[in-house]
Amino acid sequence: MHLKYESTLREPLVDGVKDYHQVTEDIISPIEAKPGKLWYVGFFISLLLLGFGVFSVSWEVYYGTGVWNLNKTIGWGWDITNFVWWVGIGHAGTLISAILLLFRQGWRTGVNRAAEAMTIFAVMCAGQFPIFHMGRVWMAFFVLPYPNTRGPLWVNFNSPLLWDVFAISTYFTVSLLFWYSGLIPDFATVRDRAKTKLRKLLYGIASFGWTGSTKHWQRHEALSLVLAGLSTPLVLSVHTIVSFDFATSVIPGWHTTIFPPYFVAGAIFSGFAMVQTLLIIVRKILKLEDYITMGHMEAMNKVIVLTGSVVGCAYLTELFMAWYAGVPYEFATFYKYRAAGPLGWSYWIMMTCNVITPQVFWFRKMRRNVAVTFVMSIIVNIGMWFERFVIICTSLYRDYLPSSWSYYRPSWPEVGFYMGTFGLFFTCFFLFAKYFPVIAVAEIKSVLKTSGESFKRGMEKYEQQPAEEFEAGLHHHDDHHHDAHGAVAHAHN
Repeated sequence: MHLKYESTLREPLVDGVKDYHQVTEDIISPIEAKPGKLWYVGFFISLLLLGFGVFSVSWEVYYGTGVWNLNKTIGWGWDITNFVWWVGIGHAGTLISAILLLFRQGWRTGVNRAAEAMTIFAVMCAGQFPIFHMGRVWMAFFVLPYPNTRGPLWVNFNSPLLWDVFAISTYFTVSLLFWYSGLIPDFATVRDRAKTKLRKLLYGIASFGWTGSTKHWQRHEALSLVLAGLSTPLVLSVHTIVSFDFATSVIPGWHTTIFPPYFVAGAIFSGFAMVQTLLIIVRKILKLEDYITMGHMEAMNKVIVLTGSVVGCAYLTELFMAWYAGVPYEFATFYKYRAAGPLGWSYWIMMTCNVITPQVFWFRKMRRNVAVTFVMSIIVNIGMWFERFVIICTSLYRDYLPSSWSYYRPSWPEVGFYMGTFGLFFTCFFLFAKYFPVIAVAEIKSVLKTSGESFKRGMEKYEQQPAEEFEAGLHHHDDHHHDAHGAVAHAHN
């Protein structure tokens, strides 16, 4: 008899003594209970922020983009900074789900569902910024390539901004399908446990008549692999294309070939940090410490320290290239106006948050400390926001004509729009945590037998048993198995 199990040296992915029923109870009962006070407080704050965001955007649409503090020199400011930041945050979900699924990494099961949901909500937030940056939002359909009655007015396919539209809409679609297809078996579980007719009906519609038959699982697995294969190149392409918005221009500080890989690393860096922030809160409130374990935290912190180091290397490469190239404008942008100059403070915040502080994760004790991880995840995202701000504003606020030099600070509608996207993100996330299983129940069950703590303990017992006893135990098991089969056959006759 072949016993399939993982090395006992690896720590379990599911803590505590769990069977399949217990897993279902732990993850699905929070959905069935009434939400607590904390949930209502958080949801109310999110709705307030969302309302303020809607007001700010309406103000901007009514009066025009003149209410934003953009000027002749700085045509891109807070708005595009936030766009790039949100797209970056949306990166971790698909990476955790798709790439780690293809590489058969078991630890993704505890964190993938929440990370995928985060991806979808972040991309929803990001997509709004370029639309409202147009000023005349009602002209948004001009970017869509369709045969029209406006004569030869066609989209400029050479513009990286158009690639953005395609890349981000494709990324959103694939991520949504990936997230939803993973939810189907869990929706069926909630449907079967539902107490009221309405819940049974709604979850029944959402689960598409899932019965859990072999055929259904087979198709589900095939679909997951196809979508993972599709979204893996998307993880790399989406942020590469976002970086082309800058890299294909001729502005000093932007037109560098290092942008694509460095933007991708930065996106994964900020995305994983956001996953940590959300999951630490979720595991505490929903009491899911047995499923989102310290092992999961540590694995994600390793990714953070790796991508943080890649980003740090990219910053130093940029400084070296500006010095080595001998182009006075490049040198001035990096050394005089970015590292020094009136906006120099933002550069040093970026350097501290992204390069220096993540180095604490080289120490195992720090990687496995919840408080340190939570604080660091917020610091990293502040740093990544400043990175986008630095790239955009410190490259623009000093151009070739000193007469047009200016300083940039956002106006209240810009800040309001940004806060509104937080409102949208957390409103969606609160609703997701209330009505959807935050952890993939079916996937946790699939790793329970190989990586659950109770199963590993059982395997250790087997390993400590003398070989004869073990064999005897197996024979006894087989005899019992035959008896059971005989009884079934007899009953059948």
